[in-house]
Amino acid sequence: MSKIRFRALAQVSERKPLKISEKKRRSSLFGENVFNQDTMRQFLTKEAFIGVKSAMEHGSKIDRKIADQVASAMKEWALSKNATHYTHWFQPLTGATAEKHDAFFETIGDGKAIEKFGGGQLVQQEPDASSFPNGGIRNTFEARGYTAWDPTSPAFLLGTTLCIPTIFVSYTGEALDYKTPLLRALTAVDKAATDVCKYFDKNITKVTASLGWEQEYFLIDKSLANSRPDIALTGRTLIGHSSAKGQQLDDHYFGTIPARALSYMSDLEKECMLLGIPVKTRHNEVAPSQFELAPIYEESNLAVDHNSLLMDVMKKVADRHNFKVLLHEKPFAGVNGSGKHNNWSLATNTGENLLSPGKTPMRNLQFLTFFINTIKAVYKHEELLRASIASASNDHRLGANEAPPAIISVFIGEQLTNVLNNLENVTKGKLTPEERTDLKLNVVGKIPDVLLDNTDRNRTSPFAFTGNKFEFRAVGSTANCANPMTVLNAIIAEQLIDFKTEVDHLVKEEGLKKDSAIFNVLREYIKESRPVLFEGNGYGQEWENEAKKRKLSNNKTTPQALKARVSKQSIALFEKLDIMSKIETEARYEIEVEEYTLRIQIESRVLGDMARNHIVPTAIKYQNLLIENVKGLKEIFGDEFKTHAKEQLNLITQISNHIETINSNIEGMINMRKKVNKITDSENKAMEYCNKVIPFFDTIRYHCDKLELLIDDEIWPLAKYRELLFMK
Repeated sequence: MSKIRFRALAQVSERKPLKISEKKRRSSLFGENVFNQDTMRQFLTKEAFIGVKSAMEHGSKIDRKIADQVASAMKEWALSKNATHYTHWFQPLTGATAEKHDAFFETIGDGKAIEKFGGGQLVQQEPDASSFPNGGIRNTFEARGYTAWDPTSPAFLLGTTLCIPTIFVSYTGEALDYKTPLLRALTAVDKAATDVCKYFDKNITKVTASLGWEQEYFLIDKSLANSRPDIALTGRTLIGHSSAKGQQLDDHYFGTIPARALSYMSDLEKECMLLGIPVKTRHNEVAPSQFELAPIYEESNLAVDHNSLLMDVMKKVADRHNFKVLLHEKPFAGVNGSGKHNNWSLATNTGENLLSPGKTPMRNLQFLTFFINTIKAVYKHEELLRASIASASNDHRLGANEAPPAIISVFIGEQLTNVLNNLENVTKGKLTPEERTDLKLNVVGKIPDVLLDNTDRNRTSPFAFTGNKFEFRAVGSTANCANPMTVLNAIIAEQLIDFKTEVDHLVKEEGLKKDSAIFNVLREYIKESRPVLFEGNGYGQEWENEAKKRKLSNNKTTPQALKARVSKQSIALFEKLDIMSKIETEARYEIEVEEYTLRIQIESRVLGDMARNHIVPTAIKYQNLLIENVKGLKEIFGDEFKTHAKEQLNLITQISNHIETINSNIEGMINMRKKVNKITDSENKAMEYCNKVIPFFDTIRYHCDKLELLIDDEIWPLAKYRELLFMK
């Protein structure tokens, strides 16, 4: 057994679960390290509190006087919690969070110093914009960029650092982060949804998009994970034969949580409570060593911040528990991958969920309006939605082992399908007053009987209605939720604007009553959106064939999918709603295409290194042992040795064939990579990496995995699936 693997396994055997001991109730810990509204009431003047509250709820500007008061209060609160530094915490287009720490400490002369933090430092900082992904917006010599305070997301303490959530923009004003377009999209959907809500309730003045994410992840012993270059450098196993026992017995799903994992979860949840992340659910997922964590729903911007923060905290807590968290969508071949289901809905300032069926015909008309408009928006922009969840890692997951396919469709369940059928078939022409009454009684009147859980779950659907919300199931576990949520809220905003325009036209120009106009428009939407509705099994060739007939896209790879980001339709959508300019949209496309290429390039290099420097030398070493054995048998049995060495000779031949195939494919992969690297166009380069470099991966892996089955376990250099996945 290799020394690294031996040491790693020895360390695993010594692991003992930490004792779980919580002296305080979770509710008393919640938000203790957050500068939330309760804390602001204690530390801010009344004037400052009103100013911040107005900014949070109405987007009003905070003047310098108020900013100074807020900064002073933040500093005093942070110092009372033993903070020493502050940072603007932002989410650049790297997929990770970013922070630059500055001390509160400042000298004032005569050998004296004070703790200082003013409004200017709160509101704005200047990190280097050229060193983050920018898609060509910034040149290397143009380094200036700005982070600006987002008062809608509260500051928090992480260790001894005050973290202030911010947006990140270039010197010329373009967004260089995930948060800025999200905030713009949330503003757009608020205005559009509020305008439509006025048809039903004049008291509605604000609509908020809510988000509840479900974070899936794997927990692997740190020493075993660190012994594998592929996990350390790519977050997944590039080599490894399936364990004899995997998930086929379904015994891990919702099973008793292993002691070590439970200890980790308890520690993680305590950290989340202190940071105001409202985590509520934990359980074993389908694959061995796979788990899930889910919070209570929150306003979308805050939920996105909390998920980004959570992923950072998960890794830090895991380190304390001698674990490595794997957030990759498919870290192990042959078992379930990990997703991050995004549960989305719209809520009014009057406390209504717009996607929850009502108890009166008017409330049901409101529900149907937002329900059907969502379906129409998804149908119109299904390719853009697919692009919003595209990544090199998510490509491994989509369509495999319980994950939804790359074809975007909407599942609504049998009951709501019947409701839409009835609504569509009420009349072939415009509604008369009598037909409108009929409709209210016979169609919309059925909705009050719909229970909250009015649909079964369809695990193969990428976008499913689940009672009072839509669940975007195709989002990957590594993703920043802001990406899909920006797109989803943008397409809903556009659709609601179009809907209101059509309804108003029928009322003003055609003379229809409001309800008749609404029903007529909704009925047409149902007809137009039929192709995107699918209730069956999303796996298999049958659905692919059917989807093709319906003219739905099936972009299975990221380079294919990302093209929708820069289509005329997508650019027009973002420009029209002031979410992103054409320059910003094209820059993001360049960033995502380049990231795909770089990730595949890294994986290719790691795979070649592991195969040549770990697998092949081990195979030769074992082959030499067999050769010595055969020589010994020949000395003993003479010419009859072949009879006694038949299996050894067969093994020697098999190993030679595997080694030869591995080496020839690595050589081919390297040569292809060199050729592709000369391509200057980023889109073409990504396509070539996808179509001409990746195909080598499976062949190299297949033969490496076959060698794993042939070679003595004592000398195999890598931790195996059975060791990685079955927790001790």
